[in-house]
Amino acid sequence: MRIDILTKEYPPSIYGGAGVHVAELTRALRARGDTDVRVHAFGGPRDEEGTTSHPDLPALEGTNAALSTLGVDLTMAAECAGADLVHSHTWYANFAGHVAGLLEGVPHVLSAHSLEPMRPWKAEQLGGGYRLSSWVERTAYEGAAAVIAVSAGMREDILRAYPSVDPDKVKVVHNGIDSELWQRHDAPDVVRDLGIDVDRPAVVFVGRITRQKGLPFLLRAAAELPPEVQLVLLAGAPDTPEIKTEVEGLVDGLRGERDGVVWISEMLPRDKVTAVLSASSVFVCPSVYEPLGIVNLEAMACGLPVVATATGGIPEVVVDGETGWLVPIEQKQDGTGTPVDEDRFVADLAAALTDSVSDLDRAARYGEAGRARAVESFSWDTIGDRTMEVYREVLGP
Repeated sequence: MRIDILTKEYPPSIYGGAGVHVAELTRALRARGDTDVRVHAFGGPRDEEGTTSHPDLPALEGTNAALSTLGVDLTMAAECAGADLVHSHTWYANFAGHVAGLLEGVPHVLSAHSLEPMRPWKAEQLGGGYRLSSWVERTAYEGAAAVIAVSAGMREDILRAYPSVDPDKVKVVHNGIDSELWQRHDAPDVVRDLGIDVDRPAVVFVGRITRQKGLPFLLRAAAELPPEVQLVLLAGAPDTPEIKTEVEGLVDGLRGERDGVVWISEMLPRDKVTAVLSASSVFVCPSVYEPLGIVNLEAMACGLPVVATATGGIPEVVVDGETGWLVPIEQKQDGTGTPVDEDRFVADLAAALTDSVSDLDRAARYGEAGRARAVESFSWDTIGDRTMEVYREVLGP
């Protein structure tokens, strides 16, 4: 059986959870030894066997980013001749999967890592391209042989956003974690070189600067942290100049009120990220939209307790009172995920963070439980097996 995986992100160009998912899923499927797994990825070139890179088309240089994306998708679809099944990830590659499925007469499976209707702020970033990306996503979901949701919460979002999609074809297969790559890594000198005081408690955030990650809410809540607690932000790749400016202003304001605010904007290699996580006391995920939240799994695998918003698939990962704290949120139903009462959400987030650092022994116990949960319930071998079950189901006898 030949499976062609279509993706925007793939090593060495990974900037989000979807890219991590594709890389690890590919590795798990190839390790089985019973399937020819080929990858088609944006950018390049790459020298990995079985992987083809697809650069932007020169003829579309300077056009809307969404239009340029569809140009790459067409070159990817053309390379899928001979596949038994195509599996696309995110709207960036959904068009390639949809076209390849039609062209070759093979099933198209797609994994839902996020939904365009749940991210209306992307109109700021893409302009008219957001209407194009939304059309692509809807068309692909409605035409797919199967849709893999990375959480039960994401499955509910899919059926709400696209009510014409047959519920029977929407399957839940969680994201996974490589607990060998993500584990405690004590490197105090590395952490000090990044400007972090290893002798002080620290709350750490890891993520892109986007509306969905809720970083402005965290920066407001962090003003209530005890003075001895550091706030460490591994945050970069802002979606828009507007949110970059907003975050910069909030960080400057917080630094005017307290010390111990460390902001590292460049993307760090994994060994440095695990070093920072291992030197921290608590991980925080203030997202207002998170289909699963692979960053929470990464932190848990490194032995950190998690304070996270009770939204999307997060409650399927973080167990309140066992591996961390879930912060309640009542959200607007306009697709933005914005809290109905922003001040209340900020206050509840601040209270949970303060509680999390009030007893560091308890936090450490939660971290140990989180590591055990990540290892036992979210291994990539398990995710690979469950994904293969979906493939077999749509391919039939």
